[in-house]
Amino acid sequence: GKLGRYPPWPGKIVNPPKDLKKPRGKKCFFVKFFGTEDHAWIKVEQLKPYHPHKEEMIKINKGKRFQQAVDAVEEFLRKTKGKDQASSHNSTEEKNRHNSSEERGKQSAGEEKRKAGLSEGKAKTGTGEGKKRVSSVSSERGSKSPLKRAQDQSPRKRGRPPKDEKDLTIPESSTVKRVMTGTVAGFKWPPSVSEPVKDSDPHFHHFLLSQTEKPAVCYQAITKKLKVCEEETGSTSIQAADSTAVNGSITPTDKKIGFLGLGLMGSGIVSNLLKMGHTVTVWNRTAEKCDLFIQEGARLGRTPAEVVSTCDITFACVSDPKAAKDLVLGPSGVLQGIRPGKCYVDMSTVDADTVTELAQVIVSRGGRFLEAPVSGNQQLSNDGMLVILAAGDRGLYEDCSSCFQAMGKTSFFLGEVGNAAKMMLIVNMVQGSFMATIAEGLTLAQVTGQSQQTLLDILNQGQLASIFLDQKCQNILQGNFKPDFYLKYIQKDLRLAIALGDSVNHPTPMAAAANEVYKRAKALDQSDNDMSAVYRAYIH
Repeated sequence: GKLGRYPPWPGKIVNPPKDLKKPRGKKCFFVKFFGTEDHAWIKVEQLKPYHPHKEEMIKINKGKRFQQAVDAVEEFLRKTKGKDQASSHNSTEEKNRHNSSEERGKQSAGEEKRKAGLSEGKAKTGTGEGKKRVSSVSSERGSKSPLKRAQDQSPRKRGRPPKDEKDLTIPESSTVKRVMTGTVAGFKWPPSVSEPVKDSDPHFHHFLLSQTEKPAVCYQAITKKLKVCEEETGSTSIQAADSTAVNGSITPTDKKIGFLGLGLMGSGIVSNLLKMGHTVTVWNRTAEKCDLFIQEGARLGRTPAEVVSTCDITFACVSDPKAAKDLVLGPSGVLQGIRPGKCYVDMSTVDADTVTELAQVIVSRGGRFLEAPVSGNQQLSNDGMLVILAAGDRGLYEDCSSCFQAMGKTSFFLGEVGNAAKMMLIVNMVQGSFMATIAEGLTLAQVTGQSQQTLLDILNQGQLASIFLDQKCQNILQGNFKPDFYLKYIQKDLRLAIALGDSVNHPTPMAAAANEVYKRAKALDQSDNDMSAVYRAYIH
């Protein structure tokens, strides 16, 4: 099979369920992964002790969910420290244990069990090794998938996790020794939304906007990642917002996914779709950008039409209304690949008129259409923490569930086509105006002899404190304008938001003023820098 690489991941050795046999061949242990509540058999040689390799792992893995896993390890160690005075946290001792375990290769299984380890995560997914685990309580579709056969042949067989993790209790004297790092093999969802889960971090939610007279937003939260709990909570399925049962793990859809546009946002999205086990075919106007994703397991599409015709659901994420229209209506475009039942999801931030026109032509050919622009930046895209605003075909929104969970922390369904475009422009109008205000304040501080750093410190202590404010101010103070969100695109969004105001005769004077400052920055060749480079428009 194709080669897949997964990052090192922290976990601990636990006792396997009684009915689960050990894989034949090389010695391995049953590992519970921190932050995912997943379990897998891991070979001895793929295990490394936690403490000596902690710093190295943190450098490799910058993602939020990895940080949560590390936090879970530290919390676990704090809890067990009081119980187990005999266990040493000294990293040198951990390393010595590991080294001695390698030398004593023929030790008894009982002694081996107390060694900790790290799965390097490079494995042939064709045999099931290193593959993301499908939950043992899989949906009908999941249980019929090739994954099941792969697992049957796998040296890392998986079975149903025990309902009560009392079975997995380990001797306190070996608790710290068992904290290790290994391949992250998948995710498990909590049993129910109504039941509060201790230590949970609710990262993925569906929100459905009621289009009836009720103004309330109806929503059902779905935890994406990740409960950290000493007890197994079972595998009860939870109800999604559409009242259909959701499988007990984030299982990738078996539909073939297409993706058009590998820019700052698209690249991170595709990477996360692949990591979650989706089958993805990619296309980009400049084909070289596809190479990295081909290496990660994506397929290459020669034209947008070919991608749409060979895939079930095709996503697109391009720069502006013109690019979105050209992609659909141009030569070898999306429309040429649309047949009845084909699905198209446009994630570009465009105006409502553009997206309505595209929806009409797609639907006229028998296709299904969803608009799903995303709020976020390159970093959030890479981390799979985008906010997705969707509107259009409700059934298609539901079909995209595993994709949205892979790329985002939250998705909102806003009703009919055009609503998501309008909402997205309003969100970016607020963000763009705020960015210009930040730049205005920092430059005014400078020219009046005030410390810009002190201004930032004061703002960070007040009610305006936010990740956005801090990051953008840091960019400016460091003179680092590497794009996280292109300045030219925030100016485009301000322009479209002002036009939206015009269409309903609503004043947008703040956005209009900010737009002028961004236009000035563009004239100063800042288009391809981050939006924080609007600062340079204020420098005399």
